[in-house]
Amino acid sequence: MSDQRQRAIAAEGGRAAHKQGTAHEFSRAEARQAGQKGGEAVSRDRSHMAEIGRRGGAR
Repeated sequence: MSDQRQRAIAAEGGRAAHKQGTAHEFSRAEARQAGQKGGEAVSRDRSHMAEIGRRGGAR
Protein backbone atom coordinates (compact mmCIF):
# COMPACT_ATOMS: atom_id res chain seq x y z
CA MET A 1 0.00 0.00 0.00
CA SER A 2 1.39 3.39 -0.93
CA ASP A 3 2.09 6.03 1.71
CA GLN A 4 -0.43 8.32 0.04
CA ARG A 5 -3.19 5.69 0.22
CA GLN A 6 -2.35 4.90 3.84
CA ARG A 7 -2.60 8.61 4.75
CA ALA A 8 -5.94 8.88 2.95
CA ILE A 9 -7.35 5.95 4.95
CA ALA A 10 -6.03 7.40 8.22
CA ALA A 11 -7.55 10.79 7.38
CA GLU A 12 -10.94 9.18 6.77
CA GLY A 13 -10.73 7.50 10.16
CA GLY A 14 -9.78 10.77 11.84
CA ARG A 15 -12.68 12.64 10.25
CA ALA A 16 -15.08 9.85 11.27
CA ALA A 17 -13.84 9.90 14.87
CA HIS A 18 -14.29 13.67 15.10
CA LYS A 19 -17.76 13.40 13.60
CA GLN A 20 -18.71 10.77 16.20
CA GLY A 21 -17.15 12.81 18.99
CA THR A 22 -14.78 10.02 20.02
CA ALA A 23 -11.54 11.60 18.75
CA HIS A 24 -8.89 12.65 21.24
CA GLU A 25 -8.12 16.35 21.27
CA PHE A 26 -4.99 17.54 23.03
CA SER A 27 -5.32 20.13 25.75
CA ARG A 28 -2.70 22.89 25.88
CA ALA A 29 -0.94 21.07 28.72
CA GLU A 30 -0.88 17.73 26.87
CA ALA A 31 0.43 19.38 23.70
CA ARG A 32 3.15 21.18 25.65
CA GLN A 33 4.20 17.96 27.37
CA ALA A 34 4.31 16.06 24.07
CA GLY A 35 6.38 18.80 22.43
CA GLN A 36 8.80 18.85 25.33
CA LYS A 37 9.17 15.07 25.19
CA GLY A 38 9.91 15.21 21.46
CA GLY A 39 12.41 18.02 21.92
CA GLU A 40 14.23 16.08 24.60
CA ALA A 41 14.38 12.99 22.38
CA VAL A 42 15.79 14.95 19.44
CA SER A 43 18.33 16.81 21.55
CA ARG A 44 19.83 13.51 22.76
CA ASP A 45 21.18 12.96 19.22
CA ARG A 46 24.37 15.02 19.54
CA SER A 47 25.41 14.71 15.89
CA HIS A 48 21.99 15.95 14.77
CA MET A 49 22.18 18.93 17.13
CA ALA A 50 25.73 19.69 15.95
CA GLU A 51 24.51 19.75 12.34
CA ILE A 52 21.72 22.17 13.28
CA GLY A 53 24.30 24.38 14.99
CA ARG A 54 26.55 24.37 11.92
CA ARG A 55 23.68 25.49 9.71
CA GLY A 56 22.82 28.34 12.07
CA GLY A 57 19.44 29.89 11.28
CA ALA A 58 19.31 28.52 7.71
CA ARG A 59 16.70 25.96 6.77
